[in-house]
Amino acid sequence: MSTPESAPPSAPPSRLHRAVGAVIGSAVGDALGAPFEFGPEGAFSARFPRGRAADEMCGGGGWDPGEATDDTQMAVMVGESLLECGGLDPAELFERFQWWAGGGPKDIGLQTEDVLSNGLPWDQAAAIHFQTTGRAAGNGSLMRAATSAVYFAAHGTEATMDAARRIAALTHGDRAAWEGTAVQHELIRRALDGADPVAAVPDVLGLVHPDHRERYATVLAPDWHPDLATEFNGAVWPCLGSAVWAVRTTSSYEDAVRAAVDVGGDTDTVAAVAGALAGAVYGAGAIPARWTGPLHVPLPGFDDRVLRLPELTALAERLCGDDRT
Repeated sequence: MSTPESAPPSAPPSRLHRAVGAVIGSAVGDALGAPFEFGPEGAFSARFPRGRAADEMCGGGGWDPGEATDDTQMAVMVGESLLECGGLDPAELFERFQWWAGGGPKDIGLQTEDVLSNGLPWDQAAAIHFQTTGRAAGNGSLMRAATSAVYFAAHGTEATMDAARRIAALTHGDRAAWEGTAVQHELIRRALDGADPVAAVPDVLGLVHPDHRERYATVLAPDWHPDLATEFNGAVWPCLGSAVWAVRTTSSYEDAVRAAVDVGGDTDTVAAVAGALAGAVYGAGAIPARWTGPLHVPLPGFDDRVLRLPELTALAERLCGDDRT
């Protein structure tokens, strides 16, 4: 990450503030990027130039200003399931996903929708979808990883990455998605510990399954840029690579998320992933109030619940548990 030479010294955020930053930061990135989804590179900054006061939570494309998408809705379900079950209960979480999908969310990934509606049990639905289609390396498991990353961080590297793979496998049968989500979990875990997650990338790559390590090494390399992507960033590799690039090449939460949205394409998810990591690095206090104010997360299928900043903050605090210092 670049650091301004004249930046004034300040106390680093606490672990709790980093955890809240990861959860809120992901949701803000999601809502900020949603109106620009499938748009061109640079569209966000073209509409909202740096240095000019503006209401960037503009809404559009079917989204209200500040409304989070399926990315954050699924992240909330993951977090609430972990808390209510006292840990990962894959069958319960899969059923929760199905209930939500049946509630008519505004948006849901085609792959995720098929897996949740194909009538197969939780431990077979994603695998058989992958066997049938040969395509399951979308970024849909990355987008919802902020809450589970916070919950499992205190359990160490192995537990953190294993949980990521198991949660990803509920909807994505391709191991590529599992490994990308495991990397995201571990980078957030290290950021919560106060370490530089970008500097940790080479070490974390050594923990990736050998069959997938080279491809992740490519998109997480220091000289990689989103323009070098060989797939649309709806795929797991360029999505994670673009998010890490956004954090690596900026020096604030705001600039990291802005850079992520400016990548174009699957802007809500790239910004959600970048926002989770940047939020864990800089803490909740670094997220602009003009972005958190209108933030809201509808939960279709769950009695028309809508979570706003206080509820999301409370969720993150509970996920952090007693490990707050």
